[in-house]
Amino acid sequence: MKFNQYYLDCLSHASYLIGDETTGRAVVVDPQRDVSEYIADAKELGMTIELVIETHFHADFLSGHLELAEATGAKIVYSSVAKPEYEFMPVEDGERYSLGQVQLEFRHTPGHTPESLSIVIYEHAGDSTPYGVLTGDTLFIGDVGRPDLLASIGFTREELADKLYDSLHGKLMTLPDTTRVYPAHGAGSACGKNLSTDLWSTMGEQRRTNYALRAPDKATFMDLVTEGQPPAPGYFVYDAILNRKDRELLDETKMPPALTYSEARNAMTAGAMLVDGRTPEEFAQGHLRGAINIGLEGRYAEFAGSVVKPDVDIVLMTEPGMELEGKNRLARIGFDRVIGYLNEPYQVMFTHRDDVDVASRLTTNALGERIADVPELQMVDVRNPGEVAAGTIPGAVNIPVGQLPDRLGELDPRKPTVVYCAGGYRSSVAASLLRRHGFTDVSDVLGGYGAWEEAVQNA
Repeated sequence: MKFNQYYLDCLSHASYLIGDETTGRAVVVDPQRDVSEYIADAKELGMTIELVIETHFHADFLSGHLELAEATGAKIVYSSVAKPEYEFMPVEDGERYSLGQVQLEFRHTPGHTPESLSIVIYEHAGDSTPYGVLTGDTLFIGDVGRPDLLASIGFTREELADKLYDSLHGKLMTLPDTTRVYPAHGAGSACGKNLSTDLWSTMGEQRRTNYALRAPDKATFMDLVTEGQPPAPGYFVYDAILNRKDRELLDETKMPPALTYSEARNAMTAGAMLVDGRTPEEFAQGHLRGAINIGLEGRYAEFAGSVVKPDVDIVLMTEPGMELEGKNRLARIGFDRVIGYLNEPYQVMFTHRDDVDVASRLTTNALGERIADVPELQMVDVRNPGEVAAGTIPGAVNIPVGQLPDRLGELDPRKPTVVYCAGGYRSSVAASLLRRHGFTDVSDVLGGYGAWEEAVQNA
């Protein structure tokens, strides 16, 4: 058996290629939208991808099932409960599929979503003990899939939490302790609240250490898994719906058009967003007025999907040579309305200095002085509630960055404002968004709450 795990750090997303060396037949599970790596690896291994298996309709990324099926002729597989708007091969609970020696067993594991399934892998046809199980978003390392993401489109979190408990105990915890567990996500994903940085584990280890699996009864389990979940980024419902639909395919090799300053500015006047993918430090030193700072070095697509609406045109600004990466990373969440990138951005800013702003970033000492000197100071903590529970700067209001676009009315744009997060990435996103919406005196905090906490302890 050939077993490849692919891990996309910026979306905390794991996908898999499983192949049988005796037959050259392979499947890919939960692919990212830009699929060239799977195709190249299968070719190098001398294998043919014949199935693209989706564990469920993903909410946190736009899957590459359509791209991979078009490129390879593979069939798209879902649980028989699923109802996508394109042709697919439904599989029943308990159904097996043979690649030769390698055997796949499909188990319906609803809970995170109604159509969720897990895939039990047997390395040899006669094996009684599985090699491993691909659990999708049903079981993570250290956590389980959150049951509340579909609450807005027809299912309550209580209904799904009830199903999730039954799936875990009736379908996954029946597997032997030695069975390897391979989930679809790791730490940083908003699909759970306690995901480990480990990319795989065993059923035995999860039985011993996973807080949700250790719950003594269903009622306790439901309470545990429905409380304290991080806010879902705004694009999640959009992607959950789009993954069901037939749609245009991504050409991951196609560059977006190069735009002059005038073309980019005219697009912004017409409603487009300029997304500046440089680091917060570079952005602060100079950026075009109205730009939103979402650094390519971080969770770029996730935060773009949190503060940009899916129906808005996007103009990219990146370091020269990074334009295609910016386009493709946005495409991974289905944000295809990239109308172009700003050509020669540094020359543009030099030539149009009257349209360039700098951003205020405060050290913790400067923040302390600002708090003392400005009684009407408005402080905004853009971390998630779970982070805030461990401590916050006195007087700050908590609005997670993903909720900020819909909660701007809770803030006064006339007041001096300071924004902070854990380390300084999200706060730059949030501060630039506030400036774009007319907040005239906005700063963010260098090093975020971590720096503040250290300064207080050392005072």
